[in-house]
Amino acid sequence: MYEYLFGPVPSRRLGMSLGVDLVPHKVCSLNCIYCECGRTTNLTILRKEYIPYDDVVEELKNYMKNNPAPDYITFSGAGEPTLNSRIGDVLDFIKTNWPDIPVALLTNGSLFNHEKVRTQILKANLVLPSLDAASNSTFHKIDRPFHKISIEDYIQGLIDFRKEYKGKIWLEILILPDINDSIKELQLLKNAIIKINPDKVQLNTLDRPGTVNNLRPANKAELQQIMNFWDFNNTEIIASVPERKDMKSYREDTENAILETISRRPCTLNDLSKILGIHINEVNKYLGVLEDDGKIKTNRQERGVFYQSKDWG
Repeated sequence: MYEYLFGPVPSRRLGMSLGVDLVPHKVCSLNCIYCECGRTTNLTILRKEYIPYDDVVEELKNYMKNNPAPDYITFSGAGEPTLNSRIGDVLDFIKTNWPDIPVALLTNGSLFNHEKVRTQILKANLVLPSLDAASNSTFHKIDRPFHKISIEDYIQGLIDFRKEYKGKIWLEILILPDINDSIKELQLLKNAIIKINPDKVQLNTLDRPGTVNNLRPANKAELQQIMNFWDFNNTEIIASVPERKDMKSYREDTENAILETISRRPCTLNDLSKILGIHINEVNKYLGVLEDDGKIKTNRQERGVFYQSKDWG
C-alpha cells in the first residue's frame, strides 16, 4: 500500500494511469460545486512542499521496480497538484529515470498566471487543465475560487502557458445546465478557447453528486448542441463511464469489495477509501460504473453524499 501513489486506475482518457498525489485531501485553490471528491477543506494559493519530495520518489522507485510500466504517470489526486512547490523536481526525477513513460498533469489551471508554475511543468507530455467559465460571476458561482484568483488572470495564465509549452494541452470544460450553458456564457468560453488554442477541447458534465444540491448533468444532446455552436474541429465529448469496464485495469474484485461494503452500511467516498485502503480517485472510477449500471444509489446527508446498495432501505 502506497501513501502517495494510487492505481493504476482505469482512466477514461489515459488508459492505465499511475496516480501521484502531491497534496493532501482536500487542498485546492478552488472549491468547485461539482467536485466528486468533496468540499475543499483548505482553500489556498500557498505553494509549499505539502508532500515530501523524498517520500514520493522512494515510492516511485519501489513501484517501478516491482510492477509493469503504466501507460501514464499522472499528477492528480484530491487537490490541486501545482500547489506543491516541488512538482517540477518530481517531474524531473520521472523524466530522468523513465523517459519513455509519458507524464500527464490533471490541473484546474488556476495558478498558471505564475511564471514559476508554468516553468516547472514544461517537461510534462500532456497537460489537462479545466475552464468552466469565462465570466467572473459564473466562475465564482461554479468554481468558488480563493479570493485572489480572477477569471482574467486564470485565462491569461492558460494563454501564456500555451505559448511556452511544447506538449499537448487538452482543455476540459464541464457543463452544468442553467449555469454555464447560456449563449452568452458559451460565446465567452468560445472566445477564451480561441485565445488559449488547446490541442483538444473536451466537454464533460456531472458524473456523480457534487458538493451542492440540485445540480444535473447535461445530456448527450445538450453537449452536442454546444459542440455545434462552437464549431471547433478538435472538440469531443469525453467517453462514457461504462467504457472503463473494457480496460484491462478494471478489476472485478475491487467492484465487489465496494458492493459488499455498502451492502452492510452506506458509506461516503472518504469512508470507502479508508475502509478498503484505496485512494479516493480510484474508488471514484468504480463508483461511476456501479452507478451507471444501477447497482448503487446516493443519499445526501449532513456529513456528505453516501453511497448505498440499490436495495438498501
